[in-house]
Amino acid sequence: MTLTFHPLTLSDREAVQAVSLHAGRRNCNYTFANLVGWQFFFDTEVCVVDDAVVLRYTFKGERVYTVCVATDIPIELIEALLEDSQGKLTIIGLEDSQVLALNHLPSKFTVETEPIRDQYNYIYRRDTLASLRGGHLNAKRNHINRFRAEHPDFEYRPLTPELFDECRHLAEIWREEVQASETITAERRVMETIFSHWEALGMMGGSIYVDRTMVAFTYGAAVTTDTFDICVEKADRRVEGAFAIINQQFAQHLPEQYIFLNREEDMGLPGLRKAKLSYHPEILLTYNAVHIS
Repeated sequence: MTLTFHPLTLSDREAVQAVSLHAGRRNCNYTFANLVGWQFFFDTEVCVVDDAVVLRYTFKGERVYTVCVATDIPIELIEALLEDSQGKLTIIGLEDSQVLALNHLPSKFTVETEPIRDQYNYIYRRDTLASLRGGHLNAKRNHINRFRAEHPDFEYRPLTPELFDECRHLAEIWREEVQASETITAERRVMETIFSHWEALGMMGGSIYVDRTMVAFTYGAAVTTDTFDICVEKADRRVEGAFAIINQQFAQHLPEQYIFLNREEDMGLPGLRKAKLSYHPEILLTYNAVHIS
């Protein structure tokens, strides 16, 4: 098996999604909009071979790979990746079941596993986030009710290109309130890429207005045929409940084909982890790095 990589571009969407949408892997790293948006940051290259999408990029200064495939990663592909990596192969973003299969490779391979908790994906049932039913979500319902009581005339609007300038303005307000980082800085460029190719990437989003001012917005795209990935969610922290209401309203307005919502990782931030756990994810999707030699 020969692997031929090229820099990922928008023109790869059909070939990549022919695999990724149907492989059943709900990892947000397989959402094509994320791949295109962050291509400049990770120098992402792609190869589609034998019903597998193989991505090669730079992560923490090292060359690493991800593999989106419906089955366990075939040994022939492992061997080709070892050759491409010159004998020091790191595959990231693997679920526990995929790691278990790699642990049964022939003894000629050395396999080391490194769980990466900070990048576990939080996956919820869409109908649960839309309704917030159940005693375990009482606090969330109360938060929503307070927002509605304080802002009875709030408005939900689907996110369209006419609203992008307001999104940019709100995103800047949000950035002023968070700790600056390389990722936060890069996110501005990612958002511009997404906005420039909104329809071609199959994006969907929503926004919340209070007194004709945008106070929250979100957007994302399909990662599989039944799972929608929330790529971005921003809100004005000065408006109590803005994050909670955009979360619920967008879930209510998504097409019913999406059974699950992937709200991505917590990046190891204690506050974000607490917030995502408080919604009681249906699946905490594991994220492992596997080193093979």
